[in-house]
Amino acid sequence: MPRYTVHVRGEWLAVPCLSTTNTIEWLGKEAVRRYMKNKPDNGGFASVEEVKFYMRRCKGLGLLDLDDTVGDALEDNEFVEVVIEGDIMSPDFIPSQPEGVHLYSKYREPEEYISLDGNSLATEDLVNLGKGLYKIKLTPEAEVKVKQSREVIERIVKQQTVVYGITTGFGKFARTVIPNSNLRELQVNLVRSHSAGVGKPLTPERTRMLLALRINVLAKGYSGISLETLKQVIEVFNASCLPYIPEKGTVGASGDLAPLSHLALGLIGEGKMWSPKSGWADAKYVLEAHGLKPITLKPKEGLALINGTQMITSLGCEAVERAGAIARQADIVAALTLEVLKGTTRAFDSDIHAVRPHRGQAEVAFRFRSLLDSDHHPSEIAESHRFCDRVQDAYTMRCCPQQRESAGFQACRFYIPITSRCHSRNPYFIHVGLNFSLKMVFAEREETISGGNFHGEYPAKALDYLAIGVHELAAISERRIERLCNPSLSELPAFLVTEGGLNSGFMIAHCTAAALVSENKALCHPSSVDSLSTSAATEDHVSMGGWAARKALRVIEHVEQVLAIELLAACQGIEFLRPLRTTTPLEKVYDLVRSVVRPWMKDRFMAPDIEAAHRLLVEQKASAGFGLVWDVAEPYIEKYRREHIPESRPISPTAFSLGSLRMSADDSHDHREQNEL
Repeated sequence: MPRYTVHVRGEWLAVPCLSTTNTIEWLGKEAVRRYMKNKPDNGGFASVEEVKFYMRRCKGLGLLDLDDTVGDALEDNEFVEVVIEGDIMSPDFIPSQPEGVHLYSKYREPEEYISLDGNSLATEDLVNLGKGLYKIKLTPEAEVKVKQSREVIERIVKQQTVVYGITTGFGKFARTVIPNSNLRELQVNLVRSHSAGVGKPLTPERTRMLLALRINVLAKGYSGISLETLKQVIEVFNASCLPYIPEKGTVGASGDLAPLSHLALGLIGEGKMWSPKSGWADAKYVLEAHGLKPITLKPKEGLALINGTQMITSLGCEAVERAGAIARQADIVAALTLEVLKGTTRAFDSDIHAVRPHRGQAEVAFRFRSLLDSDHHPSEIAESHRFCDRVQDAYTMRCCPQQRESAGFQACRFYIPITSRCHSRNPYFIHVGLNFSLKMVFAEREETISGGNFHGEYPAKALDYLAIGVHELAAISERRIERLCNPSLSELPAFLVTEGGLNSGFMIAHCTAAALVSENKALCHPSSVDSLSTSAATEDHVSMGGWAARKALRVIEHVEQVLAIELLAACQGIEFLRPLRTTTPLEKVYDLVRSVVRPWMKDRFMAPDIEAAHRLLVEQKASAGFGLVWDVAEPYIEKYRREHIPESRPISPTAFSLGSLRMSADDSHDHREQNEL
């Protein structure tokens, strides 16, 4: 007998259907009838017949024809929604789909797997897991470690040993011993009471990342979770059943308790859950629709699921990847602006940058040379001012390599090796980036020890530095936009438009960039310098790392948008230099922009153009891409490298994406020694 899960005014109802020839209208009326039956006042309706409604799928929000049969229109156990005419949406209503539903409706179940052992997951892998490109399985070695760890917990329970979090309460209640008959209830109560977050839910991508990262930590074999339970968690991930996780509520010690508790709440079949098949629904229905059962927590397993910094670290990994992508593309945009403003490439001479022992600075200067070298790529624009009397350019053009090698980027070096795709073998990635539980289980010692590896201070500080460093990309970009728009600085028409006065051109686009940069200045205040004592002074110093991660992502988004505006402005500047042409790689960038945004001949609705340019910077052709603008320019950069530095070693695809942020362990050591000298 087919069955459908129907959403009516915030409630989910399971509606069995005796015949697939019943209509969609019948299904809607039956759902409304069941809804009314559950309400003391019949939901405010006198009868089902008076209710006017339409129906839509939860997946994709497509409207359903009320006259179609359920057999023709729906799959078995599909999730649908009854929308009652005249209803006003409550501000507390959880929508059927998260923002960007058009993206999630394209989801296809992956066929490939990533094997997790707890030690070798890189940021690229994690981001791709977030995108739903892979499923997860454990390595045999990880399974052995998990089993051995669980055996220690089973012995503690059997021997009725008093151990924190296993046979006692939590926090202030650490001295309260719990009888064996209540140990399972203890874990469920922990998850329920700690599910106290607020705010919008994390997107499906970010929830997948968080869940994947938690699985990776559990696979290390220090948490005491059972292999049976861990495999259930993996099945939930592989089915893309994603719990409702509010973005706010963590102080980053003892771990990301509230977000991870919401994660665990969905796993035990409570709270809300999302999948591409169902949209948002009660967790028990979503799990059942995918043939899964809620997890039954054993002693210590609630604590194992919620104690760690996976929200900070998963969002931090996204921040690192996005910052790397926009940083390398910022060089291309800046080079295009320098060409439009008729700047000089003398400031990027290799001898200048060899004096400083900063490989990132040297690489950025190299990129400028590879894009602007008019001897290699003839530029009519460069030739037009070859013998001008200008000696040097403004700092926001001349000092791009040095500005990229800023204090914020340098400090991030300490964080990047633990997450970078280049450094998956780096031991720091194991021990710092993927923090463990409060109560760690050491199977070889047959012992559990309470420690503090759950504390998020380390990634919180790194992400604060990341925000400061990447913000500078927008700060100098906004100044270049000013130079492009200001006729006294650019020798171009005011605000890059003809018939100024009748047309305003890029006047307010520049204001938008200035507003975003100003907002970033407030967001760059470090959250990790703040702390509030919690849990009755047991947790008397916390990291505030959750906010560090979230605001770092906001800063990066603003940086992407400011650079999108500069990219548009620089391409518009090219229009006023025609018929002169720039270098081949920059012409290719210009052509890419013009494939989605036409020249600005007179005023028009500008926001869609900014969004189109923004997509060029953030969209990727491949899972390991860095943005379409980079994809266009990179072949010319690497060709220039081969021709001009043939003896150099190959550059890793992620090296120098944030100046000198990404180095091998050996490189980092050498670089540090040079600085000390």
